[in-house]
Amino acid sequence: MHTSFASPMGLIYLTSSDGAALSGAYFAQQRHFPKALGDAASNALFREASEQLKAWFDGKLTVFDLPLAARGTPFQTQVWAQIEAIPYRQTISYGAIASALGQPSAARAVGAATGRNPLSIIVPCHRVQGASGALTGYAGGLDRKRALLALERTLTPR
Repeated sequence: MHTSFASPMGLIYLTSSDGAALSGAYFAQQRHFPKALGDAASNALFREASEQLKAWFDGKLTVFDLPLAARGTPFQTQVWAQIEAIPYRQTISYGAIASALGQPSAARAVGAATGRNPLSIIVPCHRVQGASGALTGYAGGLDRKRALLALERTLTPR
């Protein structure tokens, strides 16, 4: 099942397989967008996710508190857990995540797992960058990644 949320950066599709936990938050036309979204729905989970996303875009929320059920390989889920822990307004490199996982030579694998993150913004993969600080790949597009980082820098959390 799914619903959509009109964000300042474009439509975001929220997905859930059971209505109890969020399995995806995808920008329209982003890479790795699911082929089938399931039926359109409205439930408490989607309302709460939409409210939290709105609060995030308004600078009133810096950490999401939602039940999540992202599906991925064990390595992907480890990477996503590292990404979820990146504090608001901070960035980290793919290599630093690889090192934190005890696999310092796995920066490219971390990049691939990051690109498959199904929970844009909620698991803030826009905060992951190259070793030199360069902005590299983002499934939602580099322009959107720049805009999300700029938004975090300009908003003062309330």
